[in-house]
Amino acid sequence: MSAPTRRQELAADLLDLAMSRRSRYLEDLSELVAMDSGSYDPDGVNQVADWVQRRLQRTGFTVDRVSFPADGPYQAGDALVARKKGTLPAGEGGRRILLAGHMDTVFDRGTALNRPFTLQGSLAHGPGVSDDKGGLLAGLTALEILDEHRWTAYDELVLIATPDEEIGSPASRPLIERTAQGMHFALGLECARENGDLVIGRKGVADFHITVTGRAAHAGIEPERGANAALAAAHLIVDLQALNGRWDDVTVNVGTLRGGSRANIVCADAELRVEVRAATIADVQRVERAIRDAAGRPAVPGTSITVERLDLCPPMEVTAASRHMLETARLAARAVGVSLAATTTGGVGDANLIAGTGVPTLDGLGPIGGADHTPQEWLDTTSVPQRIAVLAALVAALGSADASL
Repeated sequence: MSAPTRRQELAADLLDLAMSRRSRYLEDLSELVAMDSGSYDPDGVNQVADWVQRRLQRTGFTVDRVSFPADGPYQAGDALVARKKGTLPAGEGGRRILLAGHMDTVFDRGTALNRPFTLQGSLAHGPGVSDDKGGLLAGLTALEILDEHRWTAYDELVLIATPDEEIGSPASRPLIERTAQGMHFALGLECARENGDLVIGRKGVADFHITVTGRAAHAGIEPERGANAALAAAHLIVDLQALNGRWDDVTVNVGTLRGGSRANIVCADAELRVEVRAATIADVQRVERAIRDAAGRPAVPGTSITVERLDLCPPMEVTAASRHMLETARLAARAVGVSLAATTTGGVGDANLIAGTGVPTLDGLGPIGGADHTPQEWLDTTSVPQRIAVLAALVAALGSADASL
């Protein structure tokens, strides 16, 4: 039997298994959505973690539960790292595959009670139904149907479920990056775009704090003795905003400006907060050099400017390896009667952190959903079986070097 025929038969079998689990998926999703799990609600996140941990253990995964120390008043919920060994070691062509989803939402405690899970025709609604409880549950279900099919042709499957993705993963970022080490492929369980597209690229984000130092003086009696930091900051803002359009897929935004203390004092200090988004790390570095170059030439004599980069979330870059993953996903999708496309986005997520370690990454592999972070958030339940089958078939295809294409 040819490899394409084997893939088609496997995908058809997986679709049958996914179809048989549709009712259970909706029951499980209702249960998950009923659990408030905002990023700042560790008890709620841990309730979801308990539920996910039980499911993973029943599927044969060994689960490490990771707690984080408090960071001032903020306490993150726990993270889960689940592992399952296959029967094809890496030295014999097996691959290690990482699936990544998150358990937290943007919604406060009480939201699930006030806005519970509902089904309106084919659309499910509720807090986190799409972002990311629907996607995380799709990942769990895909692993379960692979187990039911007794598919073990891989070196290792790993699933990481994080508690703080919606606030930038401040606690779990080191864990994500450690877990990604040594993986051959990574699959993000965020839901597909509203039109069904997967996500093949995400911009990176760099945040900058810029301080402008001038010299105070009496604004009415001797303004000439001052050096106006606010004026220098204004010139710099114009220069920074002019960077937009210099490079494709790069945005520079001066988000906040603060300066001075009184109207009758020449402004002695000012500060800016600047965000840069770019599709490649090379572009992030180009923009940073341009920012530092502009800051090194203050427009007002007597002022000085310092630039501090606060954080960098690396881009999930479009690479030859991620394009290969997309083509593999398209083959799996065609076998179950689904047409797939992919897009890039300016939004960031845990997939950025994984891709930043050098692991080829494809995201948006959950069901189709939209209106994330709003009361109108929805999930298209008709897409659930096909998307679970595609995800499972993609994991199977990537699990072996011989089966990829």
